[in-house]
Amino acid sequence: MSDLITLPLHAVAHGRTGDKGNRSNISLIPYVAEAFPHLLEQVTEARVLDLFRHKGATDVTRYELPNLPAMNFVIDNALEGGVNSSLNQDLHGKTLSFMLLGEIEVTVPRSCIPAGSRYL
Repeated sequence: MSDLITLPLHAVAHGRTGDKGNRSNISLIPYVAEAFPHLLEQVTEARVLDLFRHKGATDVTRYELPNLPAMNFVIDNALEGGVNSSLNQDLHGKTLSFMLLGEIEVTVPRSCIPAGSRYL
């Protein structure tokens, strides 16, 4: 059995979303700190931009917070004009972290999966 496993991002990390105007920011925090370098390698600006491009996103900037460990993605033009302009159901983009966590898969060592996970 291989030590590496490919699974949805939500199996190894959680997120939090905020917004400012037409910008969304998504924090990504691994459950197990040892997963952080693997996430840095795989959850890139380009990959996040590809995921949100259909919503009109034009740019993604990733900020790394290794002492937490966490990262924050700032996604430009992801909110279809923002709270005051959008006809979008989720005006604030609060659910966008679920999209990131559910749509992106990562490959990590089994030791990066939190105890009690159904993926173990």
